[in-house]
Amino acid sequence: MTSFAEKLAAGRFVVTTELTPPKGIDLADLLAKAERLRGYVDAINLTESPRARMAVEPKSVARLLIERGIEPIVQFTARDRNRIALQSDLLGAAVLGVRNVLFMAGDPPAIGDHPDAKPVFDLNSSQMLEAARALNAGRDLAGNPLRGAPQLFVGATTNPGADDFDGEVANTQRKIAAGAQFLQTQAVYDAASLERLTKAVRFDTTKLIAGIIPLKSASMARWMNENVPGIRVPKALITQMERVAGDTQAELRTSLEISARIIESVKPLCAGVHLMMMGWEKHVPELLLASGLASTLN
Repeated sequence: MTSFAEKLAAGRFVVTTELTPPKGIDLADLLAKAERLRGYVDAINLTESPRARMAVEPKSVARLLIERGIEPIVQFTARDRNRIALQSDLLGAAVLGVRNVLFMAGDPPAIGDHPDAKPVFDLNSSQMLEAARALNAGRDLAGNPLRGAPQLFVGATTNPGADDFDGEVANTQRKIAAGAQFLQTQAVYDAASLERLTKAVRFDTTKLIAGIIPLKSASMARWMNENVPGIRVPKALITQMERVAGDTQAELRTSLEISARIIESVKPLCAGVHLMMMGWEKHVPELLLASGLASTLN
């Protein structure tokens, strides 16, 4: 069992994280972070211009990780490409040796560093999944045959804390029906929200991976509650972070303790966790040790 897909199929509890390619071609920092994560995570998401801020495209970076023996998951957004470009890029990713891809809508250009860029959104996430499924079957979306088909392992996102929970359930079910083999969630701070989703949606062979964002401070927690759709940090966790406010080491220790508890609480409900460390990648080993996951990897 060496690949991310094989581990999920075998019932192994997986750990993924993510890195953001830079605005430019100097990849030294990203590659150094990826190397430090070797052996601690099963795969690394490479984001695609998050927050609509232009950055080097991720499938080329993914090739460099593959050459170093590190497994990538390449994110594809609907924001920047029509169906022709999407299929072309998926085939290009496969040529580069990329197997794992994850589809999402992407943040609107208006909030990014090129606010006058025209959004595309030709296909939604479910339709992107259907396009990948067609390519895997040896044809494009128009039904034309391919000269050599990829073998993509495809995923998408879901949000257990969505304000419109019924709408999110329906959307998640559409993604599963469209062929999603794994789903990574928005950050979870309460196992009950994840349990609610698992009771509402039949995942069967689709693997659910719970998102974890460590709380760096009480102010960060409050900001996310106010500004990030679908994230709900319980008051008790904010109070716990407030007690150590101003003490950097205590904030770090408390943050990792909280995240470890969340991981332990959601573990029975999912097939893995996705750690969105937001600059704290060097603390992944500590978090995995605190949560009891360190001994289960590789």
